[in-house]
Amino acid sequence: MPNLQIVENIKDNLEKSIVFFQQELNKLHASRITPSLIEDLKVSIAGQDMLLKQLGSINISGGNQLVVQPWGDDYLQPIEQAVRQANMGLSVIVDQKLLRITMPELSQERRQNLTVLVNDEANKAKAVVRHWWHDGWEEIQKAFSDNLISEDEKFKLKEKLQQIINDYNDKIDQMKDSKQEEIKG
Repeated sequence: MPNLQIVENIKDNLEKSIVFFQQELNKLHASRITPSLIEDLKVSIAGQDMLLKQLGSINISGGNQLVVQPWGDDYLQPIEQAVRQANMGLSVIVDQKLLRITMPELSQERRQNLTVLVNDEANKAKAVVRHWWHDGWEEIQKAFSDNLISEDEKFKLKEKLQQIINDYNDKIDQMKDSKQEEIKG
């Protein structure tokens, strides 16, 4: 039945949006440090940009420190430079053939800034959800105008689409609230 396929396609795209939103939230460090904080940093190696996670292993050491062990000695300095240039407030120490990256305690001002960033990311995610609602509604209207579905089916699909959109907006709100609680400490 083509009308249900419209809704299922939208669900797939909405799920991808939620995964992306979670990845963005993971980049905002709160009370604990995680490899996701730095793994996607771009590092310039021989004129080519690579992701840090492609250049070495990243492990947690203690509660507030990451240890990066590059897979080549010539990666050490470019990785250090990329972390410093990211302006994430992380301190970097080169310790022989590895880097120790420490996250300082969060100040109240930094917590407030992070809360604003979380809200911004949530708003971006909701804008993507709205985009998929519009796409879905256009497909439903097109199916109706092409006489593939009846008017009753059109409005049933619109209701189903709206329920799915509401569910995903609720997921975004829950993720946002959870991250803000984490930031508060």
